[in-house]
Amino acid sequence: MNLQDTMKERRKTLSLSQNDLAEMANLSLATIKSIERGKGNPSIVTVSKIMDVLGMEIIYRVRNTITEE
Repeated sequence: MNLQDTMKERRKTLSLSQNDLAEMANLSLATIKSIERGKGNPSIVTVSKIMDVLGMEIIYRVRNTITEE
């Protein structure tokens, strides 16, 4: 599941409107709408604010690919 679907599903589970989430995360409504539509490229700070309100954690997965010549 991608970020926008996860965020939207959790928001609805908590019975929060997009406006509620925006206010609680101290973000604009346009930002929340944009992320839920899969548009834009939110910063890690923005995603962190949203996840905090939704009671979720951000899990970082780094894949390092080294090409040998």
